[in-house]
Amino acid sequence: MPNRSRVHIVQDPAARAGITLSIRQFARTPPTLDQLLEGGSLSPEAAEYLRTAVIGHKNIIISGGTGTGKTTLLGILARMMDPTERIITIEDAVELDLNMPHVVQLEAQMPDSKGRGGINIRELFRATLRMRPDRILVGECRGGEALDMIQAMNSGHAGSLSTVHADDPARAMSRLETLCLMSEIEVPLIAVRRQIIEAIDIVVQIQRLGRKRLVMEIAEVQQTDFDGGQYAMQTLFHRKGADDPLIAA
Repeated sequence: MPNRSRVHIVQDPAARAGITLSIRQFARTPPTLDQLLEGGSLSPEAAEYLRTAVIGHKNIIISGGTGTGKTTLLGILARMMDPTERIITIEDAVELDLNMPHVVQLEAQMPDSKGRGGINIRELFRATLRMRPDRILVGECRGGEALDMIQAMNSGHAGSLSTVHADDPARAMSRLETLCLMSEIEVPLIAVRRQIIEAIDIVVQIQRLGRKRLVMEIAEVQQTDFDGGQYAMQTLFHRKGADDPLIAA
């Protein structure tokens, strides 16, 4: 909608009770880091660590469920970047409001009723690599474009950010692995795992507890030989529950 609200409609027969209408509204001004600190979502120490990681061009994945505030945190971290850098954002529906001088926003397009004119995230990602980006922000990895993103992170586009649906940092890595395997490019599993380990530096886990959206864990990706079949993660900050602070591990 013109005010950036997103409308989703399900009608009969899929909606057995009749038309179901959902409207997702966004704040007129994007939340700030200070608001996250005041609300207890982040601790000052964790916020400073993330700021240092962003400035240091670390590749960061924000993990969590639907409505946990992944895109909100993505925008806050993006606004920590050097404003002179060329930042390209890729989203299904534009939500990021960065208000920075060198931002190019790309948005996927649905095809018409005859299947013409659609542009998916993966096509936008390929176009992005030809636009000399310093940073690439992918609103959410949900398909084969994850492999393109991982390869870009490993080939001169460090400092990129994205989000993924997962319940904890280790599962976020496994989720990225699955998404990479959804690409039409056939890559051996061990090669996918090695590229993910070399690409991703930090995973930030967000959870919604009641009315609170909280950063529950910040973990660093470690090198691993997969003897146990799991990604090795080192927890740097963690929170036990909604009423507990986010503390260094």
